Amino acid sequence: MIRLLSYMYPITRKVKSEYSGHLEITWHNGKKYLNTKNANYSYGSLQAILKFGLKKIDLKNVCSVLLLGLGGGSVIETLRDDFKYTKSITAVDIDPVIINLAKKEFNHQLDQNLSIICSDAIDYIKQNSELFDLIIIDLFIDIEVPDQFLHLSFWKNIMASKSTNGAIIFNASLQKTKSDGLKDVISFLKSHMYTADVYEKVNDTNTIIIAKNL
Repeated sequence: MIRLLSYMYPITRKVKSEYSGHLEITWHNGKKYLNTKNANYSYGSLQAILKFGLKKIDLKNVCSVLLLGLGGGSVIETLRDDFKYTKSITAVDIDPVIINLAKKEFNHQLDQNLSIICSDAIDYIKQNSELFDLIIIDLFIDIEVPDQFLHLSFWKNIMASKSTNGAIIFNASLQKTKSDGLKDVISFLKSHMYTADVYEKVNDTNTIIIAKNL
């Protein structure tokens, strides 16, 4: 019934989160979205932005994906449905409310190829000893990438978690990302990878950085 009604007008339910404020689960034109006050978190423009980045990656050579920042899990859906990626995905999110929504509202169930871990990305990447072929960094509070994810100490740990021929997709925020911090990240990646390509205003909004060893 809700799906049918959503073709006539959007239907929104709010859920309170300690980390993200009020999250909004919205049905619109038969599709369910996860939003914050100012940003799409999953299944809208964000999904299109990260799909753009994934098209730049040769997923045939990727056996393991680390996703930092789960949201509603639209990246998982894109990997599974659009790219037919069936191998291992490990998703990390600090917010238990987000994880619960991803499981119950968007039907992302744990299995042998999907692990969802409730942890601060800083803590997780600092203690991680596993190597990943693709690391997707999608860490926002509303429209802002928190400062700690622009510090080079975080990125050094990212590099330590990347396999030898691995790749990184970094979804950088738009107006609120500190420009100097982002420049430092780009310079760091260029000094440690063969390529670090910057795509501005993807889907007319975000900056995407794709770093690869060729």
